[in-house]
Amino acid sequence: MERNLLIETSRMVVKLGTGILTGRRKQIDPRKIEQLVEQVAAQHKDGREVVVVSSGAVGAGMGVLNIEKRPTDLSDLQACAAVGQSALMSTYSELFAKYNLKVAQVLLTHDDLEDQDRHLNARNTIVSLLDKGVIPIVNENDAVSYTELKFGDNDRLSAIVAIVVKAEKLVLITNQEGLFDSDPEKSNNAEKINYIEYDSEELAELIPLSATGEGVGGFSTKIMASQMAGFSGIPTQIITWSDECIKKVVNSEDIGTLVRPSSKKVKLKKLWIAYGMPIIGKIIIDDGAKNALTKDASLLSIGIKEIKVPFEINDGVEIFDSNDLLIAKGISKISSKEFSLGKEAEGKVVICLLYTSPSPRD
Repeated sequence: MERNLLIETSRMVVKLGTGILTGRRKQIDPRKIEQLVEQVAAQHKDGREVVVVSSGAVGAGMGVLNIEKRPTDLSDLQACAAVGQSALMSTYSELFAKYNLKVAQVLLTHDDLEDQDRHLNARNTIVSLLDKGVIPIVNENDAVSYTELKFGDNDRLSAIVAIVVKAEKLVLITNQEGLFDSDPEKSNNAEKINYIEYDSEELAELIPLSATGEGVGGFSTKIMASQMAGFSGIPTQIITWSDECIKKVVNSEDIGTLVRPSSKKVKLKKLWIAYGMPIIGKIIIDDGAKNALTKDASLLSIGIKEIKVPFEINDGVEIFDSNDLLIAKGISKISSKEFSLGKEAEGKVVICLLYTSPSPRD
């Protein structure tokens, strides 16, 4: 059965969004956190390692500061997050203590994942905590980070965490039953998708249809997260919240949407290039070069049609086809100036990521 992809799991990442952890006033709902803690503790008792990626810092801060409406100003949001982080962790610590479990707060920013050394340090820290029987509670550092507050709602962060700790499963808990072939709020004929491939056109086509009011990211970022995890060989299950939802996933019950991953194992270096490396340059290539990249070849300067954004040696470069579709990313071995001077013998970009669908930087 397809869902056996999920049944034998020793390490999993579970992500809850703002829409699950907060009530109507967008403030933290203590009952939801208590139910989450109970489920995670049960999995820990059964011998599974669980990393929790938790949104909700802003909502927790709103509760502490008696703010009813979510602020729109960035500095006010960050102030709420700064207050809310400590309140949220205090709640987690108190509730997990009932099960004799310790928790650790792990705050990350995109900078931690765009620098390879910090990327590896983050992995080593989380794995060390798991080895010691500690439950890592991961969140993007909202008090200093602009990206999560504005765009991501931790969905892609959860995928990156799953990748760097080599999790066997990513579970995205939402307020919807899974993915649908059309917007269920607009169509009575919308049907839930039980299984879908991470790199399928069908999944990519759902992204523009999946912007909802949940949290910040909506379902589009959940789809992107599942694609990232799938590229790395990690299955993702997108499910709705219930007081036994994690248990149902582990028991391979037929809930939510399972996004099937790639069967190939990808090296950590390539994953960092795919999803952590900062991008500087942008180039357009011809069809011949595009075909060569499908065979895992390096990109020679002869295949470059246009340099859209210049770059230096060892910069990250995005590679687009003639239709402006992102097809690969790589590390430049010479600068764009040398390309323009015709140093073809030296002029190549080493491509470490080929034909990604989706774009890692959508």
